Amino acid sequence: MGKRMHSDTATSSKHASQSSSISPYGSWQSPITSEHLVAQSVRLAEPQIDGEWLYWIESRPEEKGRNAIVRTPLNKHANRSETDQDITTEEVLPRPLNARSKAHEYGGGSYCVYDDIVYFVQADDQRIYRLPLNGKQLAVPEPITPASPGEEGSWRFADLRIDATRDRLICILEDHSASHREHHAEPTAKLVAISLRTPQEAEGNTAFTVLHEGHDFYASPNLSQDGQQLTWLTWNHPDMPWDNTDCWVAQFDDNGHLKAPTPVAGRAANGNSESVFQPKWATSETRSNELYFVSDRNNWWNIYRYDTATHTTESITHIEAEFATPQWVFGMSTWSFLNEDTLIATYTQHGLWHLALIHLNSGEFQSIKTPYTEINSIASDAHNNAAFLAGNAQTPTALIHLFNEARSPSTTFTTTAITSAELAFSTAFLSEPEAVTFGPQGQQAHGFYYAPCNPEFSAPSKETPPLMVLCHGGPTGATSTAMNIKIQYWTSRGFAVLDVNYRGSTGYGRTYRDNLKGAWGIHDVEDVCNGAQYLVEKGLADSKRLAIKGSSAGGYTVLAALTFTDTFQVGCSLYGIGDLETLATDTHKFEARYLDSLVGPYPETKDTYIARSPIHAVEQLSCPVILFQGLDDKVVPPAQAESMVEALANKQLPVAYVPFEGEGHGFRQAHNIIRSLEAELYFYGQMFSFTPADTIEPVIIQNWPMVH
Repeated sequence: MGKRMHSDTATSSKHASQSSSISPYGSWQSPITSEHLVAQSVRLAEPQIDGEWLYWIESRPEEKGRNAIVRTPLNKHANRSETDQDITTEEVLPRPLNARSKAHEYGGGSYCVYDDIVYFVQADDQRIYRLPLNGKQLAVPEPITPASPGEEGSWRFADLRIDATRDRLICILEDHSASHREHHAEPTAKLVAISLRTPQEAEGNTAFTVLHEGHDFYASPNLSQDGQQLTWLTWNHPDMPWDNTDCWVAQFDDNGHLKAPTPVAGRAANGNSESVFQPKWATSETRSNELYFVSDRNNWWNIYRYDTATHTTESITHIEAEFATPQWVFGMSTWSFLNEDTLIATYTQHGLWHLALIHLNSGEFQSIKTPYTEINSIASDAHNNAAFLAGNAQTPTALIHLFNEARSPSTTFTTTAITSAELAFSTAFLSEPEAVTFGPQGQQAHGFYYAPCNPEFSAPSKETPPLMVLCHGGPTGATSTAMNIKIQYWTSRGFAVLDVNYRGSTGYGRTYRDNLKGAWGIHDVEDVCNGAQYLVEKGLADSKRLAIKGSSAGGYTVLAALTFTDTFQVGCSLYGIGDLETLATDTHKFEARYLDSLVGPYPETKDTYIARSPIHAVEQLSCPVILFQGLDDKVVPPAQAESMVEALANKQLPVAYVPFEGEGHGFRQAHNIIRSLEAELYFYGQMFSFTPADTIEPVIIQNWPMVH
């Protein structure tokens, strides 16, 4: 599990050495090992508050990526002194149970807690289970949904919400049963209700009640405080949720069905392109007609309020900042009700995240000073308890509990419940990110530069460091300034790193985000090249040792940059895309039409797909590449990597391919995470002619003499 902390100031101190050894960049010995990525390290997600307990998910590499549900009592945090180091936690989910939804392939929204009962999606069969928590004696989970018809897991559930008024659970169902029977059939999405009175044993549609259907995608159901109204989001092909979403409201009839669903935001409501995020009803009885949501209708994702009585919408925040982030997974949350009259929210400006209170009565927007630059997943109980995940470059991501004792900002108290990792090294080895902007006027992009950092080593005189340029996934996404051991692994060995928010990234307004539409493989490639050249011109990187690395969509940018430019000397693609046509015709429903906006409609613009696919221009590629791939990947199938490897090998270019059994889109197992990082370092050592200080199992490199 993660490291239990008694204070959010408990971090290692910097200790610089009296003298440093002279050694080439890349060969520095570092205390930040690949094992630190997984040893005593977890990924924290989905905090929730129920009664006196704070819950969250821990994804544990040492347990093959199993998602455990853990909890801690809130009163132990709010009432303890800073010297009290005893934080009680208990694991809720019996091993080997794994709380993970596979809806949209990326999942999220995999559990909820109500009245000391946990409801969760079990990874193996995708059924929803109920687990009563009776003090310290945990009961045995029981399924409340039947087995899927046909292939196991063809019913996938997410975004679980309890409808206490009707003793049922409301959630999203992604039904793959037809797509398993018919090769070309897409999964269907529905908003459904599942009875909690008795475990469901019936087959077919009697297992649940369909509340709404007919749209390609559903998300974010939320019940009003009195249980009489429901809100939810929908969107349809070819849109992605950051392009256009519709926000709906409806009342329940006496039978628990929805009557007269009405769009209140989005294209269905006003005819305009608008991305709506996280609709949620007010928690106060006096505000029972108020629905709050985030919208980018004015370029920036800001918070709005819709009044169901007057049918009017007004902006609650008015700043050039983003109060939302792309909905890649279910259950995302950037704001909540701290109490009946106060919202607690996180927002990003210039790539950094901040925390604020929004006082509804006065309209006051109050920033809360924190040491964090990355904040997400806000949860609250509307009774002055809130929790969120936060971190910065110097401290691991932590689950933070905020307690506002007297509803006064001056008495706000925060404490760290748990951190995602225990630092086994001094923070003197951690490089601080520096925000940079580069590129020609009108084509500028942003990023964070990390300098080589190791107090025990320095490079020979006049040597400049190798540079690793990172391309985030998505491509609709953004970099994070939270501690990233994968970045510090490289900087502590003598690499410089540039983490790029190329045009199309989020956090800089819709206009910047839309810059990549029709230009994927062009603007992103221009930006990573401009970023590398910017650092070379500043004397911060060696022009002859430029590496580029990315995963998924970032892997496509890597392969495109290596193929269509001569900026970089080596590349690393993790489950990256080499053939845009294959991605357009052989991927899952959520992203099946994603490329319509990024490249163009397929097959109408087939020539563009071919022209921008590295696999069709491999004759232009003239540098070494290493590729990593999960063999169970449904998002970017292994055939993508295998085709690229074959083409590179046939061209007699140095190429290494490292596949992993049992891994999907992203690596979860500890051994594979370690192996991928060490194999990459070995590969760079061969290509850039330095010897890593680490002892690493060699990688087979085709068309390259092995050097031991």
